[in-house]
Amino acid sequence: MKIIVDNKIPYINEAIKSITDSVMYVDGKDFTSELVKDADALIIRTRTFCDKSLLEGSSVKFIATATIGFDHIDTQYCKEAGIIWSNCPGCNADAVAQYIEAVLLILKLTEGKELSNLTMGVVGVGNVGSRIVKVAQKLGLRVLQNDPPREDAEDSKEFVSLQTIAEECDVITFHTPLNKEGQYKTYHLADASFFESLKKKPYIINTSRGEVIDTIALLSAFEKGQITQAIIDVWEYEPNIDLSLLNKVMIGTPHIAGYSADGKANATRMALDAVCRFFNIKADYTVEPPTPLFPIIHAHSIDEGILAIYDPRTDSKNLKNSPQKFEDLRGNYPFRREQKAYTIVVE
Repeated sequence: MKIIVDNKIPYINEAIKSITDSVMYVDGKDFTSELVKDADALIIRTRTFCDKSLLEGSSVKFIATATIGFDHIDTQYCKEAGIIWSNCPGCNADAVAQYIEAVLLILKLTEGKELSNLTMGVVGVGNVGSRIVKVAQKLGLRVLQNDPPREDAEDSKEFVSLQTIAEECDVITFHTPLNKEGQYKTYHLADASFFESLKKKPYIINTSRGEVIDTIALLSAFEKGQITQAIIDVWEYEPNIDLSLLNKVMIGTPHIAGYSADGKANATRMALDAVCRFFNIKADYTVEPPTPLFPIIHAHSIDEGILAIYDPRTDSKNLKNSPQKFEDLRGNYPFRREQKAYTIVVE
């Protein structure tokens, strides 16, 4: 069995040897129809677009994307071609929660915000969003949740409208999938009318998909003073991001909110598990990130310790200094573990 693997997927080289000895590693953007024509399976990330032009006439039977999102897979074509695919829902939820917690602590420690006085709106309350709700509540924020698909399916009263989010929230964070059409369309969910409806000049956070926020509308919101600031990890037109927006945002990072070593290991493990299930393979492998070099963190407070473990301002500084290196900063992201890998000692 031949598997072609995106060469940026971590911790996979040894583990996949127990599944097959026929593996080819390729940069995600370099998958071609000629390359995949005799492959049985692909293990990819978001930079590989799996559509008819790539897959037609190939022997590919299964695609595993080591990501939560799957809008880079033409699911309708795969259905017609009999190609099965899988994604990794929730794989990096804790990593994104780590990113959001760091952002909230920055608002507290450097922006002087009393978090218990703030209301946070979480738009999209799935695997990731539900983690964000818990993080925000732990830090003392009042939290409002918006998730129309869940609200309709569960007939629950715990959800509010996007209009309520716009009117009542000091911080609004987006965690939706990208749906370009249909009842639950999220493409340009935050458009000009959304920003016009804001009442409290909130901080806007986006770690979902760049296209969920209309870039032109966000830039206009800055100019009109409709928002206080923005924290943007995902961008329209990646990697050719809008430099004027990058220069305006408080924190701008290269699509790495979910890029903890723990989250990456989860995604790799889930992708390999999916391959084994599909091909009915029994394999023995482990996928674990390395232990941190310095697992003991000394700090004056727990909050400072958490930011010492991960501070997104470092990633932001790197991107703002070299925006042309967006893909490189993302593809060669430095080692980052989650809080569970450390012990914080308050002194």
